[in-house]
Amino acid sequence: MTRLYVSMGFYPVEYFQDTVDYIANTQTSDGAIPWFEGGLMDPWDHIESAMGLTIGGRYDEAKQAYYWLRDHQLPNGSWLASYRAGKVEDGTRAESNFVAYIATGVWHYYLVTRDRDFLEGIWPVVKRAIDFVLCLQGPQGEIYWAEDTTKGIQQDSLITGCSSIYKSFECALNIATTLDMQVPHWALARTRLGNALRQHPECFDRTWDSKSRFAMDWFYPVLTSVVSGPRAQQHLKSRWDDFVVDGLGSRCVDDEPWITVAESCELVMALLAAGEYQRAVQLFSWLHEFRDTDGAYWTGYVFRDDTLWPLEKPTWTAAAILLAADALSNVTPAAHLFRQESTVLASQDTQRANYSKIFE
Repeated sequence: MTRLYVSMGFYPVEYFQDTVDYIANTQTSDGAIPWFEGGLMDPWDHIESAMGLTIGGRYDEAKQAYYWLRDHQLPNGSWLASYRAGKVEDGTRAESNFVAYIATGVWHYYLVTRDRDFLEGIWPVVKRAIDFVLCLQGPQGEIYWAEDTTKGIQQDSLITGCSSIYKSFECALNIATTLDMQVPHWALARTRLGNALRQHPECFDRTWDSKSRFAMDWFYPVLTSVVSGPRAQQHLKSRWDDFVVDGLGSRCVDDEPWITVAESCELVMALLAAGEYQRAVQLFSWLHEFRDTDGAYWTGYVFRDDTLWPLEKPTWTAAAILLAADALSNVTPAAHLFRQESTVLASQDTQRANYSKIFE
């Protein structure tokens, strides 16, 4: 039984080096990061993987991932649902949370590197993406989940997706503030979205079955600071027993005996955001049972059948491991990103200098 207790000030660099390398070795020559070699790539998971590269000090590779997004951005500011080998795999829609997530990835990269030239160069890409997402905002502030390429805007909203967008709006505003760009309508849109998530549950899951069986619908509002403070602890406590399997991790859905590593890592960060540090350390320690010899992590585990399923090791799962490890250990200047709601922070030169020494 493998247990790894990552905690404040302790980030096992050698242990996670293979995990970083796995992402880098899967990245294709044009900068895209597919789920695995030969697999599809979607914009959200591509960005998640780029953040993993950034944590691992692979800055050039991370930048190439963002340049892929720059080079493939559509005139309306979006990207399509998925790609494979440089071609569109699923061109039926552009999903709002996929498009918005570039702001989170870019801000994360800047927090770690303080590369202002990169930030200035990628700003037009971020701006077009956020402006696209704002075109999908509904009357109560909710963000519709997608624009169908043939049917137009699909007028229903997801709690998980909108929570992710709420965090992306925060990051986009931080980028704009850093560059002294005036986008007050973005701040208003974020306020309205937060209000919809907190006060208007009728805006979500109107035309399909409720997504409340999914763990992400439970913890994403905490992970993204929609729900914070004492309410966050109570929110996580309310469905802990529905989703968490002791010694293994978090179920993906509450009615299946399947735990997933990436969702468990995100729950670790949600626990940190809620001030549940010891519980977060413990949950993260369970997940290394699912690490393969190459440093990658399997998607999930069906505990009823004692079997790994599916037999895939996604780059984004590896990245989620790295993000959770960073949040627990506080090794990079971006470690706080999913632990708290933030505005532009004061200089972190000392922490950044200490972090840089790790990778010398």
